[in-house]
Amino acid sequence: MSEKQKGILVVVSGFSGVGKGTIMKKLLEEHRDDYALSVSATTRSPRAGEIHGKSYFFVSKEKFEDMIEKDELIEYAQYVGNYYGTPKEYVFNQLNDGKSVILEIEIQGALKIKEQFKDTKLLFITAPSAKELKSRLENRGTETEDVISFRMNRAVEEAEEIEKYDYLVCNRNVEEAVSKVHTIIQNCRFNNLDEIKQDLIINNTEYINQMRSELKDFSKGE
Repeated sequence: MSEKQKGILVVVSGFSGVGKGTIMKKLLEEHRDDYALSVSATTRSPRAGEIHGKSYFFVSKEKFEDMIEKDELIEYAQYVGNYYGTPKEYVFNQLNDGKSVILEIEIQGALKIKEQFKDTKLLFITAPSAKELKSRLENRGTETEDVISFRMNRAVEEAEEIEKYDYLVCNRNVEEAVSKVHTIIQNCRFNNLDEIKQDLIINNTEYINQMRSELKDFSKGE
């Protein structure tokens, strides 16, 4: 495969419960030849249906800290009391094979990667409204009210960082969101940036400000 076909590095972040995992799963199912989803290492416990080595590399805190010491991670961060990080070897191998590598990680890690790899594209996925976001968290059925409240409060903080991203995707329904993510990445890869101007963060400030306002109202219990 020629050098011009080398994949690009893409980081996808978004509020907890927004549907990032579902979007990434369908994107890879529909465009398997174009993408590889980086598998993160984490110290959190597996959720129902998650598979070691496919969903995450589930490791102990001691193992994770050993990986940090050996410089085996592109980035790592702590979120809700657990470590998350991106192993280097898998990412670089996939890029060289011509696949764009998508990292589904939190904001801290995304910004660290952007610092190291300037050409990385950052996509932020959001829900249509704060009410819908809370509903999706509740419908998971895996978290207590305290955890849901924590995640909604965390979303208030995350919303303040959105302008540090390149592109915005609103997950109104999964099929449209998958199509939008694919369109953005492919146009970035082949430098057709005029085609996706409408998706730039800077062209969606009205929506972002509205979402911030709604999230703050929810955090106050309004």
